[in-house]
Amino acid sequence: MTLADTMHDMGARAAAAAAALRDAPADARSAAIRAMTARLRARADEVLAANARDVARAAQMVDRLRLDPERLEGIASGLDQVAALPDPVGAEMARWRRPNGLDIARVRTPIGVIGMIFESRPNVAADAAAICLRAGNALILRGGSDALGSCLAIHAALAEGLREAGLPADAVQMVPTADRDAVGLLLGGLGGAVDLIVPRGGKALVARVEAEARVPVLGHLEGICHSFVHASADPEMARAVVVNAKLRRVSICGATETLLVDEAGAARLLPGLAEALRDGGCALRGDAASRAVVPWMESAAEADWSAEYLAPVLAVRIVDGVEGAAAHIARYGSGHTEAIVAEDEAAAERFLALVDSAIVMWNASTQFADGGEFGFGAEIGIATGRLHARGPVGPEQLTTFKYVVRGTGQTRP
Repeated sequence: MTLADTMHDMGARAAAAAAALRDAPADARSAAIRAMTARLRARADEVLAANARDVARAAQMVDRLRLDPERLEGIASGLDQVAALPDPVGAEMARWRRPNGLDIARVRTPIGVIGMIFESRPNVAADAAAICLRAGNALILRGGSDALGSCLAIHAALAEGLREAGLPADAVQMVPTADRDAVGLLLGGLGGAVDLIVPRGGKALVARVEAEARVPVLGHLEGICHSFVHASADPEMARAVVVNAKLRRVSICGATETLLVDEAGAARLLPGLAEALRDGGCALRGDAASRAVVPWMESAAEADWSAEYLAPVLAVRIVDGVEGAAAHIARYGSGHTEAIVAEDEAAAERFLALVDSAIVMWNASTQFADGGEFGFGAEIGIATGRLHARGPVGPEQLTTFKYVVRGTGQTRP
């Protein structure tokens, strides 16, 4: 079979599996997720061996790619949490009765077949599979070439779990090749089989998906996240939150990439923040005002304000209060996650209302921008657009709805 034949066959099988999932009860899908989790744990040695081979070949982004027993158990634990989540399929979002007696309900339903295109992170394969299954969707995964071996090993465990639970193994499929043409075929919709594309990766991947997709896209742009330290901030809290937001894991999309400091508190707050970040191994690139307070900082260029470093590098800028911070974020941000550290409740609430990003936080690290931390068990990305879903994408966000109308013989005059 040609690649096109293979991909279209995957689409047809996924569509058939999606129809079976739509009819599968919630308990059956819960059992399947638990079986997938068990097989993933049972195959841990195979998955870690495949990942070690991928890491040995990788030239960059190794932290995103690398798995170890602790991270693999974290993936499995996330799947356990997804299995325990309330099932969204069939849930009533609203219900009302019209004067003519018609009973109308808005009910959640699966979307159908999800195409997931991602880079580097093998955990996405397991997370996306569990979330899609919880929402009654079939899934076609296409991972990056650097993580192909890891993803295929994870997929083998997931497929085994599906079969053991009596659900179609075709409900979760993995494109078995790194051929870039497979991406184009998936973006074309595979003859109408694919209902939604979810890209998770760098700017170049998302740009290609948005330019070429012939089916709807649930976008996930880069994480140009900001932490704003207000003049009222407690210095100790500010240091703890900002250092964690930047340095806990520098390679994730929820890592803070720009630190904004209120000019009214810069002299009091910035030196301690800068020292704590430097002690943690972070390089700082500041504007002229920041460097006047902390002279040892490197000088920031215009490109630094829109940079997703994914490295221990942080841009620093002094701004004029909440309005100045919001204006900077509106100009340079990606709509992902922004945080304010403040003791002044009015200032914090003003920031939360004024900043229009998918996630806004008060006195918390931006690294909490994660489906697991939100109670979703896992996520397949942080949606940065404004339509359909926004923020962490969990099972509920991967449903659509239909209207169910119940009558007693009404006719329209």
